[in-house]
Amino acid sequence: QQFGKAHAEIDALQDAKNKACGATLYVTLEPCTFYGKTPACVNTLLNSGLKRVVIATKDPNPKVFGKGIEILKKAGIETKIGVLAEMAQKQNESYFKFVKEQLPFVILKIASTLDGKIALLSGESKWIDSKPSRDFSQRLRLYADAILVGINTILKDNPRLTCRIAPQKRLMKVILDCNLRTPLNARVLKNGDTLIFTSQRIKNSPQIDRFIRKGVKIIPVKKERNGILSWDEILGELYRMGIGTLLIEGGGEVASSALKARIVDKLFLFLAPKLAGIGLSFTDGIKLNHLNQAIALKKYQLRQIGNDILIEGYL
Repeated sequence: QQFGKAHAEIDALQDAKNKACGATLYVTLEPCTFYGKTPACVNTLLNSGLKRVVIATKDPNPKVFGKGIEILKKAGIETKIGVLAEMAQKQNESYFKFVKEQLPFVILKIASTLDGKIALLSGESKWIDSKPSRDFSQRLRLYADAILVGINTILKDNPRLTCRIAPQKRLMKVILDCNLRTPLNARVLKNGDTLIFTSQRIKNSPQIDRFIRKGVKIIPVKKERNGILSWDEILGELYRMGIGTLLIEGGGEVASSALKARIVDKLFLFLAPKLAGIGLSFTDGIKLNHLNQAIALKKYQLRQIGNDILIEGYL
């Protein structure tokens, strides 16, 4: 459900109408107890005539944690907690991290050949993966609040960074651009909701005003010693803007810096059944001294998408 709209249990009760009286309601997350973007859900539940509520997980938000369950029990509504809790936590993984760690949940999407190449040395990359894989990637955009790429992707591909399967979806478009090289006529700037993170050393550049006049937000952040913009500052700013899920679709430099900084929570790696030989890899910026420093996937699964193999796992 879109942020700020009625929560799922409210929609369900409105659909059920009088049939809710004496019924059992199943929810993945404890009903909220405070007035935020919407009224407290627990009050609607109390007035619905429900007999029983089955809750998968408590809400990690300190404003709610356990309070919704206590209110239901005191009202005489039978309450059961913990049913399919692990599945519910996965379904709400972005929300849990956003509340607990005050950071966005970061997804990295990569399409590569079997030998790890995302492009040839010439830069050619269309198309490494199959159309079904690219369609699946659009579903990831539908799930995300923001999509992030680097300046090289903007200059090379001139993408729109929209969600083609849901054109009405508001998706914050984030660009990492140390020197403000993004063209003012870039397609990514045409539909609003665009944010550029740049280097603090050009925070007084007259170029900034030109972007602001086009409705683009510019946020200067510090550079790390390796010349990469600070991921800590970037994620902190996105959290304060209410971004719960960040999808990184950048090229090799952005992908490897995110992996090296250990900020990625989940990886979607589409492997095309091809060998490219010498080319550009999404791990070119990662240098290890020992194998025990390798970045390991956890809880991963493999499935076939079109002609490709999708590896989905946590980091």
